[in-house]
Amino acid sequence: MPAVYDVLIIGSGTAGQTAAYRLKDKGLAVGLVEQDQRPGGTCALRGCQAKKWFYEGAETVARSRHLETAGITQPAIASWHQLRDAKNRFTGGVPQRTVDGLHKAGIDLIRGHARFTGSQTLSVDDRHFTAEAIVVATGAVPMPLPIPGAGLVIDSSAFLELAHLPERIVFIGGGFIAFEFAHFASRLGPSGTRCIILEAAPRPLGPFDAEMVARLSAASAEEGIEIRCNVAITGIERAGKEFIVTTADNQRVTADLVVHGAGRIPDFKDLDLAAAGIEASARGIRVDDRMTTSNPRVYAVGDCAATIQLARVADAEAQVAAEAIIARRTGQESHTAMDYSAVPATLFTYPQYAMVGKTEKALQEAATPYFKSSAHGLGWPTYRRVGLHSAAYKVLADREGQILGAHIIADNATGIINTFALAMQNRIPVADLHRQSIMTPYPSRESDLIYMLAPLLA
Repeated sequence: MPAVYDVLIIGSGTAGQTAAYRLKDKGLAVGLVEQDQRPGGTCALRGCQAKKWFYEGAETVARSRHLETAGITQPAIASWHQLRDAKNRFTGGVPQRTVDGLHKAGIDLIRGHARFTGSQTLSVDDRHFTAEAIVVATGAVPMPLPIPGAGLVIDSSAFLELAHLPERIVFIGGGFIAFEFAHFASRLGPSGTRCIILEAAPRPLGPFDAEMVARLSAASAEEGIEIRCNVAITGIERAGKEFIVTTADNQRVTADLVVHGAGRIPDFKDLDLAAAGIEASARGIRVDDRMTTSNPRVYAVGDCAATIQLARVADAEAQVAAEAIIARRTGQESHTAMDYSAVPATLFTYPQYAMVGKTEKALQEAATPYFKSSAHGLGWPTYRRVGLHSAAYKVLADREGQILGAHIIADNATGIINTFALAMQNRIPVADLHRQSIMTPYPSRESDLIYMLAPLLA
């Protein structure tokens, strides 16, 4: 006989754990399936948490270099392997902390590989399970590279485990991973480190605002990061200790290391979704705003769903799915739904680039009227104090003063963009946000909001 649960969750990452704890708190019998020998998920083990150890070091080095002419006489020098070791001291404890947390909460950890055998049933290796509801939270994996010699390329996980960085690094793809890791390498690698980003599209960072990406790219170039676009890679080969990347226009780029930075794809190919009547595409598992799949008993959350691949989005989706499951059990309708209109995203480069809402191009393509406040090369004391000359912003608003989008390049773009995100989520118009921001602690990055908003008040 199959083991019976109220809810089965596939995946022990941030989305899976968020759903599991929420449902267990409501008294449901919850089982969590994980095939990885190290439970905890990508974010904690080799993603957003892990990379932040290197970002903090890179930011310190970058800031000290920028202040060489403003009072800092000896810029910081980083040790990549010491940062890696510090990161590993954190990530090394994640699996056991995950197991202990689940056990303490009374959530059963079921180890093995899950496959659907029906609309509400799973097999995990040679064991069989059934549940009233199932939540798929299997995350994403690096996108396969259809390039001869792709086996010579390391992925982001391996990059964060390197004992040291070489001087010449090529990144394939111009997305989040490539930009962030190139900025890490330029500050944490040996003197003279040269990073080259090879992007197939006409420009990198496609979802971001083109003008702001150009400004970030210029700031990156000043740090020895070269960005080449419209590049079709035809092969990668080893030549002694070097690697040679060839392109369709007969360029040959020589490097000491080639890194996969072309993004990640939803991970569900071994789940046999068809057996449960679950529809999916290359973008991910199709879901509605309650995270319900085409099978009303199955939900998908996090990077495996056809939504936005960000850790906090995964957490929010998991909570929405949990609320939907709880409401269904009690015969009620769930009033909690996902809204992706004001999701902030941040590139942990230095300077950071953060955005929320629409890009200027998206508004133009939709023929949406808008007003704009923008500036670059900000000379405000905020940035003069830290020697940052590449700070920039762009705020877009409609005729009623509602914020449509915001884009920030700065050393604390995360804090500033969250204020704009909250304003959008709560429909606070520009005039009210300006008034409420006047008494922001001064002088701080956030206190500059009133200067960004002032041109929109006319």
